[in-house]
Amino acid sequence: MAKQVVPESARRRRRPTKQGAVLSEQLIVETALRMLAEHGSTGLTARRLGLALGADPSTLYRYFAGMDDLTLAVGAELIGRALNGWTATGDWRHDLRRLGLRIHRAYLAHPQAAMLTASRVTGREQEIAADETILAVLRTAGFPDQDAVRIYHAFIDQTLAFAALDAASLALPSTAREADEHMWESTYARLPATSHPHIAATAGLLAARMNHSAYPTALDMLLDSAAAHLRGSSGSTG
Repeated sequence: MAKQVVPESARRRRRPTKQGAVLSEQLIVETALRMLAEHGSTGLTARRLGLALGADPSTLYRYFAGMDDLTLAVGAELIGRALNGWTATGDWRHDLRRLGLRIHRAYLAHPQAAMLTASRVTGREQEIAADETILAVLRTAGFPDQDAVRIYHAFIDQTLAFAALDAASLALPSTAREADEHMWESTYARLPATSHPHIAATAGLLAARMNHSAYPTALDMLLDSAAAHLRGSSGSTG
């Protein structure tokens, strides 16, 4: 059974850790992000976190119900970083495109954390703020609630799915990633037109495109579809 988290008012550490820092939920999350980058998900343990923070590992359970609770906090932190500094302009398509790219970029800045958290629902403040923001943009633009929820669902799942996919590639050992990237020139570009006419005809374009994320293109296609639907709905009621 998960341990009960100590309330904020009762869990403040009065003395600095051995590293000279005062423990806080934010410091633990930031340290967890650093450890994920250095060791991957298997290296994120209470013992290692305690060593990195200069604190007894049991102290972590004053801030989090368990390691899974900390994982959710890490995911929420990435969403929060994407929202930080973002403001709506009133142009719904521009605003959603910019927000989607910011979320995608925030996850790719921490590939190991992205793979661990992109599929999770945290229920934390940052995630709730993102959901409220996206729905507000869509509803304010004039989308009926059913359409707003449908587009929100596609938007956030597409963004996180590409974040996880692209993060998995970035998290590969450099030799494996470089081999994958070179495959488009070493293998696909050399396929004969007699057996693979369509790959041969587009080999140069494939080599130029396939090592870059398809997320911006997929995002534009989603937003184009949403915009066309909104125009159609406006025309039918006009």
